[in-house]
Amino acid sequence: MMKRYQQLTQEQRYQIKACLKIGYSYGKIAEEVGVHKSTISREIRRNRGLRGYRPKQAQSKAEQRKREKVKCRIKPETWRKVREHLEAKMSPEQIQGWLQINDEEKVSPEWIYQYILKDKQQGGSLYKHLRQKKKRRKRYGSKDRRGQIPNRISIEERPPEVETRERIGDWEADTIVGKGHRMALVTLVDRKTRFTLIRKVERYTAPLVKQAMIDLLSAVGKNKVHTITCDNGKEFSKHEEVAKALGTKVYFAHPYASWERGTNENTNGLIRQFFPKGASFGSITDNDVEFVMNNLNHRPRKCLGFQTPAMLFLNNRCCT
Repeated sequence: MMKRYQQLTQEQRYQIKACLKIGYSYGKIAEEVGVHKSTISREIRRNRGLRGYRPKQAQSKAEQRKREKVKCRIKPETWRKVREHLEAKMSPEQIQGWLQINDEEKVSPEWIYQYILKDKQQGGSLYKHLRQKKKRRKRYGSKDRRGQIPNRISIEERPPEVETRERIGDWEADTIVGKGHRMALVTLVDRKTRFTLIRKVERYTAPLVKQAMIDLLSAVGKNKVHTITCDNGKEFSKHEEVAKALGTKVYFAHPYASWERGTNENTNGLIRQFFPKGASFGSITDNDVEFVMNNLNHRPRKCLGFQTPAMLFLNNRCCT
């Protein structure tokens, strides 16, 4: 006995098209495909287009209906929370993790992306809160034209436990430069917890960058400052003064090897969501910087099991 209505595969839809082309009846097509004839009738009725029944179009329509049906099962209150988290710059994966650890209704990243796309098609702006992909140009045979930093210590001499993220207190440092290369943001990220510190400097100079680093890291306590790893920018030329003030060691990555400070590079990309490239930093206030810092530190991260950097950094007492 034939089964009642069931979901068809794309291969079955091509089979239906072939049978229609040679003039088979719905009953005969059902026998060939192995489904009930009501399934064939329903399939052709729902998925026929202006140019007749086409398997690829039919498959696309069926998949779209399936997605819409799933989204309808999500409660409006859940979608409201999803929207709020998107506006707070959380990624779809982070939102899924947040919902999961808070015992909320499950929503997959794919459904959230579909929700964003539909919002965009209707004139919404949720897509603007997604992290933008940057085009990168690979350098071949580049030379370091930024000069040498006196007494720099290579990353090759850095303790091995830094690489394995075994402890809190191993920091990566960088700067984000504003329009005109006058003002900048000094950024520091703990490798283990992704806890982030940010300070605006009015001029992009080594003395001001040095002081910002000392002020930010002094506030977290010397027991949470073991090492700092920087790039080779001249703004870090006062590294010996930083090391002395904090009782730590400062190491330098190889030139043009941004992957050696991948945690900081990734964090700078998140910060750029709030302060886009090419924007002037003149209007950025300390409150703006504080807002971004709090947003990042209280945002659940997939790499942390959807815990927040603040939860791990501020509550952790093991700082060996």
